[in-house]
Amino acid sequence: MKLKKTGVRLLAFTALAVAFAATARAGEIPPAAEEMAKTYGLDSWGQIEGIRYTWNAEVPGAVKPFDGGAGTILISHTWEWDPKTGTISYEGKDNTGQPLKVTYQRSQLSSQSDVVKNFVDAAFFNDQYWLLIPLHAVWDTSAKVTDEGQQKPALEDSPADLVAVKYSGNDGYTPGDTWDLYADANHRIEEMDYHRGGPKKPSLVVVSWTGYKKAGPLLVSTEHRGTADGAPLHLFFTNVSVKVTGSDNWVNAE
Repeated sequence: MKLKKTGVRLLAFTALAVAFAATARAGEIPPAAEEMAKTYGLDSWGQIEGIRYTWNAEVPGAVKPFDGGAGTILISHTWEWDPKTGTISYEGKDNTGQPLKVTYQRSQLSSQSDVVKNFVDAAFFNDQYWLLIPLHAVWDTSAKVTDEGQQKPALEDSPADLVAVKYSGNDGYTPGDTWDLYADANHRIEEMDYHRGGPKKPSLVVVSWTGYKKAGPLLVSTEHRGTADGAPLHLFFTNVSVKVTGSDNWVNAE
């Protein structure tokens, strides 16, 4: 099976020139967005020497290889990332479905193979964006972030504070995308609605944010269930851990 035809790469990727800063863009984002980012570990990002995780997606409508029936197939990408050096290790499959294990540095991306430049690096941005969306609301200079106040989420019964993150029409892999992040009173995201800015599918993804765990100073949501253009979607993280400054040990998310 060719993974590029499954539709698993559901969302936009951030602009390639992302600056992973530990502080907010002064005066450019609303307090609600900054408080949300701090809840997820913004102020401690400078302590992160490494982060490991496996991004998993259940793709609906695939054919099960043993019984011939319609069901789901699991796609997984395992990552280790040093955000300070830009060193990235990937283990999973390539865009043709063949096993692939590779380590590269983003500063030397132009010298990498086509599969790294066009598939692995794009998957890296997609997957870590799912993990760190609240921080990207502060980091990404191409995003306009607004506080829309109390709004009714699609999957929740009670209103939540809506922080909208909209990317400009010139940046990223699919420019013009909007991410609606619905946060509770503790600034934790309860639901995320993704609206694609271009013609590619899916046009609308609506998922819950649950399965919260702490990985060192970072708060992460490990469970996302909902729909992509009305089709069932389950995306989740496993084996999340971090290494912090001053320690050689990996701290598992709990």
